Amino acid sequence: MIAIVDYKGQYVHRIWRSLREIGVESKIVPYSTPLREVKDMNPEAIVLSGGPYSVYDDEGILGDFRGFIDSGLPVLGICLGHQIIGRAFGGEVKRGESGEYAAVEIEVLEEDDLFKGVGKNLVVWESHRDEVSKLPEDFILLAKSDVCAVEAMKHKAKRIYGVQFHPEVHHTPQGFDILKNFVSVCAVKK
Repeated sequence: MIAIVDYKGQYVHRIWRSLREIGVESKIVPYSTPLREVKDMNPEAIVLSGGPYSVYDDEGILGDFRGFIDSGLPVLGICLGHQIIGRAFGGEVKRGESGEYAAVEIEVLEEDDLFKGVGKNLVVWESHRDEVSKLPEDFILLAKSDVCAVEAMKHKAKRIYGVQFHPEVHHTPQGFDILKNFVSVCAVKK
């Protein structure tokens, strides 16, 4: 089971449905849920959803984000979740020069686990105003675009990933493959 931390993003139910469509059980939990309650659900991984907030808003709005990231479980941050991870590990997040709500072509620099078998150039769906502008020190840059310098990243030693775009929507044609790759990395039971 994958716990989806809901930051009130417009696509949080799409994440749940996409995981269900690839045969993975998941549960949406409000961002205010204490980590101990999430861990009591025995998740095999955590997804931090997108949402309307900024990492510069009052940290209470972001719940126990540090606990979720430091839980020891595999983590995938999507959009806001990606930005939370970036900032938590010392990267920089800033308002994007051209906040996006559109299809964007990204270049995959490191196939790694997340982008295994999806190709070097992908069209993805973006819906954001902030973005990770400087990669955290302990991370590897996986993908970039003309719009955003850090489209995807991975921690060097931990199973922590972030993507600026939305793999859960049909406007990201290889999105299900990216989610399947994350599920494989986590060894989530189907």
